[in-house]
Amino acid sequence: MKLNDKLFAGMRLATRTLLAQGPAVATSAIQKVLKGGAARAANEAPPMRDINPPPAASRAAPPPPPPQPQAPDVAAMMRELVPEMMANLDSAGGAAFKMPNFEMPSFDLSGAMGARAPAEALPGRFIDGSHTNAAGTRSYKLYVPASYTSEKAVPLVVMLHGCTQDPVDFASGTQMNQLAEEMGCLVVYPAQSQQANAQRCWNWFSAVDQKRDQGEPSIIAGITRDVKASHRVDDSQVYVAGLSAGGAMATIMGTLYPELYAAVGVHSGLPFASAHDLPSALAAMKGKFGKPQAPGTAIPIIVFHGDRDTTVHPANGDELIARGRHKAAKEVEVEPGRVPDGHAYTRTVHKHPDGTPHAEQWLIHGAGHAWSGGSARGSYTDGKGPDASREMMRFFQTKR
Repeated sequence: MKLNDKLFAGMRLATRTLLAQGPAVATSAIQKVLKGGAARAANEAPPMRDINPPPAASRAAPPPPPPQPQAPDVAAMMRELVPEMMANLDSAGGAAFKMPNFEMPSFDLSGAMGARAPAEALPGRFIDGSHTNAAGTRSYKLYVPASYTSEKAVPLVVMLHGCTQDPVDFASGTQMNQLAEEMGCLVVYPAQSQQANAQRCWNWFSAVDQKRDQGEPSIIAGITRDVKASHRVDDSQVYVAGLSAGGAMATIMGTLYPELYAAVGVHSGLPFASAHDLPSALAAMKGKFGKPQAPGTAIPIIVFHGDRDTTVHPANGDELIARGRHKAAKEVEVEPGRVPDGHAYTRTVHKHPDGTPHAEQWLIHGAGHAWSGGSARGSYTDGKGPDASREMMRFFQTKR
């Protein structure tokens, strides 16, 4: 069934009105609309959400709009349009799906938000930095392992956190700093700001943030180049990975900057340009995609997704592989497995004619929207899954 064009036009009007009134008004109005659905699911802990309307103020500082005789009742518009839109999406087919919440309360997984164990002491340095260009300023944390010297070029991994997370939280949950010590690589964690997005989501569904040398991609690429300039980095071993909204942004970075990143890791993320505004973002998160953009270079990619993810539909993992034209590989290897006392999984490897992997897809059975194999020291992790961090690093080492 085709989604209602009139409905989407209404959603876009509501979105534009919200953004014009600023992030506080936008978030407040949408939260009020969604509270009804949250109350009905009071016994279910809402999942991590992936979208938050990017405030207009993060792009520029235009003069305030002239006063209007009567402001539109945006909350009423949203109350009318959101349920109808979700009903249309449901009627289009697909697995049951839950409306994403605009808050990030905890859910019953090891590593969910709440009291967490203190961070493990490591011998390396976790230093602060920032990058500024015409698109704005973002801070970052850079982990430098104790073994690092300027005498040898080392790999660099760029890690993009999910909504409401920050670099320290994401580093704790993924344990990438521990792997940096073990493997002798640098890891940099760009930080989204609340000025750019109230929930600290990377703005993966904003058109300006899907273009090379514009918006957030230009800042993340700038951070990557800053680290390369200040440390001795192997140009052939620079990688980018992320969770959720960060996973979607990692896909954007790999697509826009194939000369900068040798491979991409996406956990519970979405394909490049799968959305351009709030309505299309909600549809993509539900597994409903528009016409894909013309494919560019097939990016080496490793994808993780839980088959019980109700925030970003697992179909997004399939779409990432399909859009990368990896399914055209002549050799495909499917390997089932299970973590001891944990989740079962299916690993699908798409190989080059010489047998080297070009893409991997891990479907984790019984897992939701959380970093697989992560530590309870960080938020939104599931320790019962395969170790996504280690498997990503293994895959990255085949791309140099």
